Amino acid sequence: MIFARRLSCAALVCAVMLTPMLALAAPKKAPKAEPTFKGAIVTDAATGNVLLEQNADVVTPPASMTKLMTFAVLSDKLKSGALTLGTVVQIEPEDARMGGTQVFLDPRESFTVEELIYAMMIQSANDASYALARVSAGSVPAFVELMNAKARELGMTQTTFRSPHGLPPKSRRVSEGDLTTPRDFSRLCRHLLLNTDVLKYSSVKHRVFGPQRATPQQMKNHNNLLGKVAGVDGLKTGYTEGAGYCLSATALRNDRRVIVVIMGAFGPNGQKDLGRSRDRKTIELLERGFAALPANSPAFTGPAAPPPSPISHAPMSADEQETDEETGEPVIKFSIPPAKK
Repeated sequence: MIFARRLSCAALVCAVMLTPMLALAAPKKAPKAEPTFKGAIVTDAATGNVLLEQNADVVTPPASMTKLMTFAVLSDKLKSGALTLGTVVQIEPEDARMGGTQVFLDPRESFTVEELIYAMMIQSANDASYALARVSAGSVPAFVELMNAKARELGMTQTTFRSPHGLPPKSRRVSEGDLTTPRDFSRLCRHLLLNTDVLKYSSVKHRVFGPQRATPQQMKNHNNLLGKVAGVDGLKTGYTEGAGYCLSATALRNDRRVIVVIMGAFGPNGQKDLGRSRDRKTIELLERGFAALPANSPAFTGPAAPPPSPISHAPMSADEQETDEETGEPVIKFSIPPAKK
C-alpha cells in the first residue's frame, strides 16, 4: 500500500516536471501574414487638413493614377478654349501601339475628346490617354512638361511625371518612371474636386465606348468601391508590378468629403490579390477619416454638380442581392453616420 502511494506520488512529480518541458517543445504558430502597403493619407477635402497618415511621404509609382494629372492638364486646356469636348481626335499609329489596359484604338478611327476622356477615366485606357496628350499639347513630351508644371503649381514637391498614362518605362527601372507620394497626390485630388468636373467621369461605373463600331466595347470602372460603399464617387485606381495596387478614393457624406490615397498595396506575403487588400484598407481609412472629422469641419463645396448619374452610389439594402452580379464577390455595406453637431 505504502509502495503504491509512493509510486503514485513519483508519477505525479514527474508529470508536473514534464509539463513545462512539453510546453516549451510545442511548435509555435507562425504569425499570420498581413496585407501591406507602402503609404497612405486621409484628408478633409474642404480644408485640406490631414486626418490620418502613415508613411505619406514615401516616393513610389502611382501607376494609372497618373491619369488624374492628365485629366487636370486637359481640364486647363478645356477652360482656356484651346480644346473642346467636341474636338475630334484622329487616331495615329503611335496611339494604337500602347500596351496595357486600352480601348484598342485604330488609326482608321476618330473620336471626340469627351469620348476619349471617358475611356481614360473609366476603362483606364492607356491609348486614349496618349492620344489626348498628343493632340492637346502637340506632342506627348510637351504634354508631360505641362503635367510637371501643374505639379509644381499645386505644391507636389516630390512628384515627377514622365508619361500621361502611368505605364512603367521600357527599362522597367522604377526610378525612371512616374513618381509621387500619397501626400502629393492628395493635393492633386483636392484640386480636381474643387476646380474640375472630375466626378462627372470618375463616378460612372459602366459606359459603352465606340457605339459606331461593329462591336462596341463595354467599359467597366476599375474602382470596385463605386456603388458598394456609401458616398464613394471617385477617383482612380492604378496597378503595375512595380507600383503595387494604388487607389485615390473620395466619398461625400452629410455634405462632408474625405479623400484617401493609398499606394503600393499587396495581399499577405506580397501576393497579387487583384486589389482586394487595397480596397479593404481604403474602406477602413474612409470610415476612420469620417470619424476623425472635427465637429466644426465645414461642408464641402466643389464646382457645379454634374448631371444626375443613373448609377447608385449607396450600399444595397438588405432585401437586395448579397453579392455583386458581375464578380460574385460579397457586397460591402455601410450606413451613413448622422451629421456631427
